[in-house]
Amino acid sequence: MELSLRPITPNFGLEITGIDFSQPVNAQVKKELNDSFSQYAVLVFPNQGLGPAELIQFGEIFGRVMEQQLKDFVLPDFPLVGYNSTKDLPRKNGKLQVRGENYHTDHSNDLAPPRATSLVAVQIPSYGGDTQFVDVRQAYDDLDVDLKNRIKNLRSLHVHGSSRSPRSFAKLSPEAAALIPRTIQPVVIRHPSSGRPALYLNTGRMEGIEGMAQDDGFQLIEQLYLHATQAKYEYRHQWRVGDLVIWDNRSVMHQANADYDPTEYRYLYRIMIAGSPIEPAFI
Repeated sequence: MELSLRPITPNFGLEITGIDFSQPVNAQVKKELNDSFSQYAVLVFPNQGLGPAELIQFGEIFGRVMEQQLKDFVLPDFPLVGYNSTKDLPRKNGKLQVRGENYHTDHSNDLAPPRATSLVAVQIPSYGGDTQFVDVRQAYDDLDVDLKNRIKNLRSLHVHGSSRSPRSFAKLSPEAAALIPRTIQPVVIRHPSSGRPALYLNTGRMEGIEGMAQDDGFQLIEQLYLHATQAKYEYRHQWRVGDLVIWDNRSVMHQANADYDPTEYRYLYRIMIAGSPIEPAFI
């Protein structure tokens, strides 16, 4: 089996063809895929069209497939596989309200957030519904020295929904809210495989900066977020039926888009790969 590799942008994103994930892969290919994942952070496999069982098998190449946190949106026969469906999205003024409509990294309030998230496109609208990614490793590299020194040891409390979140989260009862993790995470993290430093941001979950006045902390978060989400750090994936995409939650942020006709159907399978606790870049 010989893989064909095509870098998507100069700094991250890799399209891989010449492989069929409906069949098992050997140890050499598994290593090559994990090495590529560590370097490129977003891997795109066109024309895979995997079913739920095959998607789980694919995920196991990269680690343990973990339980979905959104229990209302899992496949009954495959509880490790979630789904994103237009039919389950609320509407406001005729527009779909999609989960994840601003840049974020998944479940950053967990002590050990998922290493990776993967989607496979089952049905796609005729226009829109893209997923955007930004490279927070390169965004960190491009910061000036003074700002790097300022943030190198900063930490932030990540919660279910920040008091200044730009997006809404599900309303929880006090009992349910008490079960949601709250974790202090470094602002600059080190990738466990590549060793590269990266910004670790999630404006929907970050509750200021530890040791800073509230307004000053949120202002710094916004400054870093606006820097990291510049177009020069972005790859925008335009979905096609059968596309299989996996991304590294420690190297990129991602966001969904609700810019498609709400009468058209968009349906994707979703899995997450278990991760380890976040490591600070500097101690």
